[in-house]
Amino acid sequence: MTSKTVGDALRVPSPSDSRQTRPIREDEAGDLIATAARAPSVHNTQPWRFRLTDGSIEMFADTRRQLRMDPDGRELLISCGAALFGLRLAVRSLGYLPVVELLPALPRRRQLARVSLGATAPITEGERRMLNALPHRHTHRGPFAGAPLPDGLLAALQHDARAEGAMLAVIDPASSDYLQLGEIASAAARRGDLDPWARAEVRRWRRAADSRARDGVPARAFAAGAFPDQAGRRRGRLRQRDFDLGRGMGLLTADGPPAAATAVLITRGDSQADWMRAGQALHRLLAHAADRWVFASLYTQPLEDATTRALIRDRLRLPGPPHMLLQFGAAQTTQATARRPPSEVREPARRPSAPGAHHGPRRAPPPVPSAVPENP
Repeated sequence: MTSKTVGDALRVPSPSDSRQTRPIREDEAGDLIATAARAPSVHNTQPWRFRLTDGSIEMFADTRRQLRMDPDGRELLISCGAALFGLRLAVRSLGYLPVVELLPALPRRRQLARVSLGATAPITEGERRMLNALPHRHTHRGPFAGAPLPDGLLAALQHDARAEGAMLAVIDPASSDYLQLGEIASAAARRGDLDPWARAEVRRWRRAADSRARDGVPARAFAAGAFPDQAGRRRGRLRQRDFDLGRGMGLLTADGPPAAATAVLITRGDSQADWMRAGQALHRLLAHAADRWVFASLYTQPLEDATTRALIRDRLRLPGPPHMLLQFGAAQTTQATARRPPSEVREPARRPSAPGAHHGPRRAPPPVPSAVPENP
């Protein structure tokens, strides 16, 4: 079963017109895919593949980049949902409304969506500003500037989440809810930092300062050591994942003013479709914030375990399962992490074949980093 909607990147899609008006051309596909690939993803794994077929762009989950700590593929689909929003936004740059067909994530094919060009409509100023913000949008693990958020921005980000079928619950930093969230996040981080599989996953995806890799988390994007629990709470920052693991590789400092706001991204349900919705909402609100030079620290470590997710939902009395913890703050930086070029995330066009034949990706994707832990 599939579902099809059409709409721009900023309005709630309407099913009133789901017709493809013209095919996406080969000379347009590369730029559309490059924009989609600017999406955030867990550990910057970029777990997506794209293919131009019959004038539409198909998106697949690249399960070879799925984390071992994500056996159900929840974080993978959140990441792919973020890329889907990027593809929708990219279509708007052509002056068309995106027609989005969500597809069942079959175990073998992992085909998630198909995006086509719908009715013509000029790109809006808000969409153009979000597109212009994508090159400097990044996950912020360093210090914030300490300035308050622009007036009305937090409410606008909550609207972004609702427009994508999700919710952004803001946590009062002076409340008992924040203290409980901090305790839960710290406990989860301590467990993760000691887990050998989790540590191997970090080693697999972190990158040294001189690395030329275009995926993973580079040394300039993490601190040399995690935030200490007590100091982190005084600074108003949740405990971050330790990408350094005592190596002294990280180039960021853990010092700085507290975050200006803390929030939890949630959905009503907990299905694969909800995970995709969460990813689209995440990218939308992050792009909107980046246009105002506001960035977010993203915390996935406390949510890797279903029991901890349920605990956070219960303690914070959330109306749905949590998918991302965020802390927002102002910063003046343009050091976004690298992305793989379209040629590395793209499948060749599908060739005609007999009816009923299986149409999975025809070419093996480029190799991913080895999962073998490096020497301690």
